[in-house]
Amino acid sequence: MAEAAASPADTAAIDDQEPQREAVPDLESQRRQIENGENGRGRPLQVGESWFLVGQHWYKQWEVYVQGGDQDSSTFPGCINNAELFEDQVNWRLKKELVEGEDYVLLPAAAWHYLVNWYGLEHGQPPIERKVVELPSIHKVEVYPVELVLVQHSDMDTPHTAQFSQTDSVDLVLQTAREQFLVSPQEETRLWIRNAEGSFERLCNTRVTVLDASLKTGQVKLVVMETRNKDGTWPSVQPHVTSSTLEEEEDFQGQPGICGLTNLGNTCFMNSALQCLSNVPQLTEYFLKNQYVEELNFCNPLGMKGEIAQAYADLVKQAWSGHHRSIVPQMFKTKVGHFASQFLGYQQHDSQELLSFLLDGLHEDLNRVKKKEYVELCDAAGRPDQEVAQEAWQNHKRRNDSVIVDTFHGLFKSTLVCPNCGNVSVTFDPFCYLSVPLPVSHKRVMEVFFVSMDPRRKPEQHRLVVPKKGKISDLCVALAKHTGISPERMMVADVFSHRFYKIYQLEESLSSILDRDDIFIYEVSGRTAVGENSREDVVLPIYLRERTPARDYDSSYYGLMLFGHPLLVSVPRDRLSWDSLYHILLYRLSRYVTRPSSDDEDDGDEKADLEDKDSLPKPGHVTEGSSQDPGLEQAGPSSGVVSGSRAPVDNSPGPSHWPQRARRKHLFTLQTVNSNGTSDRSTFNEDTYGVSFSSQPYIAIDWEPEMKKRYYDEVEAEGYVKHDCVGYVLKKAPVRLQECIELFTTVETLEKENPWYCPTCKQHQLATKKLDLWMLPETLIIHLKRFSYTKFSREKLDTLVEFPIRDLDFSEFVIKPQNDSAPELYKYDLIAVSNHYGGLRDGHYTTFACNKDSGQWHYFDDSSVSPVTENQIESKAAYVLFYQRQDVVRRLQTQASSSKPPASSACGAPPKSEFMDVN
Repeated sequence: MAEAAASPADTAAIDDQEPQREAVPDLESQRRQIENGENGRGRPLQVGESWFLVGQHWYKQWEVYVQGGDQDSSTFPGCINNAELFEDQVNWRLKKELVEGEDYVLLPAAAWHYLVNWYGLEHGQPPIERKVVELPSIHKVEVYPVELVLVQHSDMDTPHTAQFSQTDSVDLVLQTAREQFLVSPQEETRLWIRNAEGSFERLCNTRVTVLDASLKTGQVKLVVMETRNKDGTWPSVQPHVTSSTLEEEEDFQGQPGICGLTNLGNTCFMNSALQCLSNVPQLTEYFLKNQYVEELNFCNPLGMKGEIAQAYADLVKQAWSGHHRSIVPQMFKTKVGHFASQFLGYQQHDSQELLSFLLDGLHEDLNRVKKKEYVELCDAAGRPDQEVAQEAWQNHKRRNDSVIVDTFHGLFKSTLVCPNCGNVSVTFDPFCYLSVPLPVSHKRVMEVFFVSMDPRRKPEQHRLVVPKKGKISDLCVALAKHTGISPERMMVADVFSHRFYKIYQLEESLSSILDRDDIFIYEVSGRTAVGENSREDVVLPIYLRERTPARDYDSSYYGLMLFGHPLLVSVPRDRLSWDSLYHILLYRLSRYVTRPSSDDEDDGDEKADLEDKDSLPKPGHVTEGSSQDPGLEQAGPSSGVVSGSRAPVDNSPGPSHWPQRARRKHLFTLQTVNSNGTSDRSTFNEDTYGVSFSSQPYIAIDWEPEMKKRYYDEVEAEGYVKHDCVGYVLKKAPVRLQECIELFTTVETLEKENPWYCPTCKQHQLATKKLDLWMLPETLIIHLKRFSYTKFSREKLDTLVEFPIRDLDFSEFVIKPQNDSAPELYKYDLIAVSNHYGGLRDGHYTTFACNKDSGQWHYFDDSSVSPVTENQIESKAAYVLFYQRQDVVRRLQTQASSSKPPASSACGAPPKSEFMDVN
């Protein structure tokens, strides 16, 4: 190949047109024109121009002829004959590895046309025309072009061979294939290239050259063109459906856009966001009309190589083809997980977070700005708002220009005021959606169980309204209004797995109690902390345990398992004996524990008489393992018979000296345990469950299985009643969407974690901040901030937000000087809603959306789609709202009526597209 240094930019263009027929000049003139003239073979190469190959043998003969100076000489070369350069006389393919100067010479187009004019070209031979291409630092004539074998995906056995320059675009290859295989302009196509190992790779970017696409010279490449199916799918992508379902889908014809999305496993959040976005009319039309193809940005470092845009385009085309009841968004899910690792796997996520990622990804993949310039952000510095806002928007558009910006981006005015020096900073910032707060109630509803000292009363379930930032004492005060019991006689505990997870102190914050916690409030004889002596009463935590044979051990070994609800029992300080405690507990359990009948009476034994004389150690003075001062565990009875006295029938434990009567069989035994309910204090850390009361003993009531079965009524023990307050439906007052927007524009003080650097004070300050709406987009996305996360609590607000279906007026919120003659610029109509049902840890997302073609509202619940009326749309589940500006609605209606598509398109025949991925 001929090579030459790159020519200067100001080199004059050469006239490559074939010269007019004229008389043959003399031989010396011929030589000068061909060898040394300004259009001769000695001139520099220019990119894109044509040069021609001439056989070395003929050219040498011509040189001898012209140098001889005799036009009648026998050295006359005759017609240009390049036969020696071709492999055959049929396909006229060049021989391989031809060398310039040995096999051929190169002539510029003008010189070639002169020679053909003077001498002619051998009959039937084609001219060997080649282009000058630009390679790093040099220009060269591309003697051997790239040879591609083009085939259709639907007909791999009918190839077509075509040659292309390395500088030709891949788009030229695509257009050549379309022309060769007679593909209509309305049909969508894309290209695949087969690699040396036999695998296929997509030629995504058709704007690159054949060279950049790695279609190298000397290798015959197979290029496959596939045409999109009428249902929006590609032949190379196998749908995730059964063959019977596929047959049904092929015959299905429905309303375009009314198409469900299969839940792949906790992907309802993604389906909801996609259905909302799919029903934004101008964005969907942008993809259906293939406007995105020319705007795909493959080189944006902030983008995703066009893959998110292409995957979304395929989803839209399938959903709006009218040929599917439901589609499987597996490929889209894979792409999202590839570029956003937080969405990998099949965990539940937030539809608004997915929507935010998708809008940003589509914007960068479709950004018309190929190279972003540096733009310095400028403060207002006292300039008029109109000037500063226009400058900010122009700067934004210099770096960000896409259909997403055209459709969803608006402009904030942000005002910061330093509390120290009063410096005011005004900036204008773009936004893609509004995240508006909901008015937060300062009250909290909590459900608790009240356990009375009266054993005849079942536990009561109460629903209490307390201050959200209140204390445990506020919970007791609220319960006192329902029960008439003084707050001083209440103790609050968190019960978990038959144990006390925590016993609260009065001054502790209510925020430490979660909504899912089981809170029991016990009536005690006096308001005391556990284990403290007060008013001569002691409060003891009581657990219930049952002996059960352990399967993996010797049959003589018995384990102990907790069951039932624990108790907090007030015991008179002067009655801390095992016998008295037994009867006090028997009395407290009398509602669901049957006393032994007279037939069960027994004479007892001497040990019981001795045990009756033992007394319980004083709380706070238990010495574990001390032989001098035995604790409860050492003093506790182990036999089934103790001497006892009758418990009183009133609410109080009774006097310390009750009349003695015949001994009865002992129903259960008592044992000191730790806070976990196990007896082995030495091997258990009492802090494991968050309960630690120094040396305060917990008491366990241990039952033998037969005794428990005979005397313990489990159904009655688990029974409870609901207080009237539980039946009340505590309705939260609904709020208007406009109230949320007002709250959004309210002045607030920055948090300590996010201070503002004041350029005047030269330090960070907790400035006041105010956001105002300056310019609103065509489609306004409003995110209701239902999920609240703080250091102390996490909750979902299920407040009903009343939002209008039509005529949402923003004129009172936009501070930019308004055009009074165009009120529709500030009025919006609802087009879609993303709903969330459930709580923080679980839930389900669905969508309400208005079809752009029919105007009918539908409810999208994953793969299920059903029509709904407008009065069904507003609910407590509304999470993300999509509003369309009214002037845009009218513009789209006008465009639709002025250029009605053909019937096939109206029924959902897929418009043209270029890109999608395969399995």
